This record gives sequence, structure tokens and C-alpha cells, in this order.
Amino acid sequence: MAKELKDMSFLDHVEELRWHLVRSSLAIMILATVAFFFKDLIFNQILFAPKDPNFITYRFFCKVSQFFGTDGLCITEMPFTFQSLAMGEQFNVHIWTSVTVGFIIAFPFIIWEFWKFISPALYENERKNARSFIIISSFLFFVGVLFGYYVVTPLSVNFLGNYSISDLVERNIKIDSYISLVRSSLLACGLVFELPIIMYFLTKIGLVTPTFLKKYRKHALVVVLILAAVITPPDVISQIIVAIPILLLYEVSILISKIVVKRQLKREKNA
Repeated sequence: MAKELKDMSFLDHVEELRWHLVRSSLAIMILATVAFFFKDLIFNQILFAPKDPNFITYRFFCKVSQFFGTDGLCITEMPFTFQSLAMGEQFNVHIWTSVTVGFIIAFPFIIWEFWKFISPALYENERKNARSFIIISSFLFFVGVLFGYYVVTPLSVNFLGNYSISDLVERNIKIDSYISLVRSSLLACGLVFELPIIMYFLTKIGLVTPTFLKKYRKHALVVVLILAAVITPPDVISQIIVAIPILLLYEVSILISKIVVKRQLKREKNA
């Protein structure tokens, strides 16, 4: 049984946090071990799929392009090949990819552990929302991962894989470079899509307010564009495609912040 917050010392909190981290890490390692044995599915069927010109995202953009009477967005080939230049490169890629897959699959459990750690600081009625919190957080994370896989990754692979400074340069891509690009795209988008959840807790502890978020909306736009430029290749279309959902998440965050403040004011009034 969890101790009440007021009865716990700083060291008690540290010990409590340690065990939450241990259990989360153990879940990641178990799922990573399982993922390790599905090498063909993870690499050939999933991670290497965006290299195929017939990948669903490329076909979608091609249809959109043809709808407007052009083939400008149609992709017929990916002019690069993979190579491994170090003895342990493929094994290291396999290990870290398995860990990444383990983290993604274990995310709902990690969120559950996070909730159990912070729940003593919440009101009784807020503790009852554990299921909703886990479902919404996990949903946003998985949507972000899918966005990273079906939008950010293809845009990045297509742009960087076709970019060339000279015909004299052969496009032989290190496997570690490619897989790192895919992994970072999935994780970055998954975590970025947690923005409403982050704003919820920042509002709860008083660090942000709806007024603050509205006041600095223009500044947030600049930050979002910079973030989109970091996540995606440096072309305007890709940055706009990535920036749009992040801006929508920011607006949702303002709405959530309003709801939190309204509930806090109501609770104070009733008290």
C-alpha cells in the first residue's frame, strides 16, 4: 500500500521513485527481449518499408499530386542502398531498436507507474481518473508514433535519400544512420504529442495558465516551426505538414488548461 504523501520524507519519495523506475525499466527490457526475436518483422516489414517507393505514404502523395494534374509528388525509386561498415554495427542496431520497440509497447505501463508515483499528491476525485489518464496519454503517444512513421519518416527518407550534391557521390547509407533517423522520428513525435498532458500537469502546479498560453501563442508558433524544422528535412512543405498537428495540440492544451483552472476555482469556491 502506498504511503500518504504527507507521511513520506524526501528519501521515501526517492525510494518510491526508484522502484517505479525499476519496474518500468524491467517492463521495457522484457518487451525488448521479445522484440529481439522478431527481427524480420521489425526491420524488413516495418523499418525498411519507407524505402520502398510503393509505401502507402508515397502512394497517397502521388494520388494527391495526380488529383491536381501533376506527377510532381510521385516517387518511382529510392536511389540509395544500405551498408554496414563496422563489425558490431548490425548487432548494435538490433539491440537498440529492440529497446526502442520495448519502450513504445511498454508506454502504457510506464504511464501507469508515473501515475502511481504522482497520485498521492492529487485529490481523491482526481485519483479516480487513472484509467482515463492512461488511455488518453497512451492514445496520444501511439498517434504520435504513427504520425512519425507514416508522415515524418517518409518525408525525411525521401528528401535525404534523394538529395545529392554531385552525381559523382554514391548514395550508400549506413544502416545505423537510417535506423537512427526512423527511431528518433517515432520517439520525437510520440513525445511531442504528449503536449496536452504536459500542459495539464503544468497548469495543475501553477506554472502555466490559459492566459499565459494565449499571450505567447505567437512565440509558440515560432517554437513549433523550429521544432518542425528539427524533426523534418529542411523543405517548407514537410515543415508545414508537421507543424499543423503540433499547433492543433497547442490549441487543445489551451482548452485543457482552461478546464483545469475552472475546476480549481470551483473547488476553492466550494471550500
